[in-house]
Amino acid sequence: MSEVLAGRALTKTFGDRVRALAGVDIAVAAGEAVAIMGPSGSGKSTLLHCLAGIMKPDSGEVHLLGSRIDAMRERERSALRRTRFGFVFQFGQLLPELPADENVALPLMLGGLPRAQAVRQARDWFAPLGLGGMETRRPGELSGGQAQRVAIARALVTKPAVVFADEPTGALDQTTGHDTMRLLVEATKHNGASLIVVTHDPGVAGWCDRTVEVRDGHLLPGVRA
Repeated sequence: MSEVLAGRALTKTFGDRVRALAGVDIAVAAGEAVAIMGPSGSGKSTLLHCLAGIMKPDSGEVHLLGSRIDAMRERERSALRRTRFGFVFQFGQLLPELPADENVALPLMLGGLPRAQAVRQARDWFAPLGLGGMETRRPGELSGGQAQRVAIARALVTKPAVVFADEPTGALDQTTGHDTMRLLVEATKHNGASLIVVTHDPGVAGWCDRTVEVRDGHLLPGVRA
């Protein structure tokens, strides 16, 4: 499989002493689901943020489809995050004042698509994710699992190359988390996207094709699930 995203010799230090990344190398193939595990403070979220262009490493390089993204200006990286990357967070981070379909459509509207067209495209994701009939509900009217499905739809609506998920089941019960991970992995693979999941839960990591572990800023050898 071809390489979609790669981090090479990534380092990141906070303050004078905390070295979150100490020369990390990682590559993710097209359509591959990779879990990044490690205890709190190990550097796993910092690695995700560097790979996603949210944070710039102190040194090293990040490449998406052969193009270096860590050297881009913030405006360019912001545009990249809206178009080529999708994000699913622990608490969904949906806008409470918007109905579900507009939450999903938001990345399209931010990219310049007219609202009506963006909402039409967004609604195409509801039935496949088991959300039929919930298009006009606001986040406060959705269960935790339903809200995460809306977040998955929002992450995929722009047809990104890579989806990043940071503890996507951390706020869910075990059964709902199981269903959410199944949908997340199936939906990203069906749409040809790669998936990077940060988690401390081996059960969540087990849904991925491969697991790597971060310890004290270093990447330990990965294992196949």
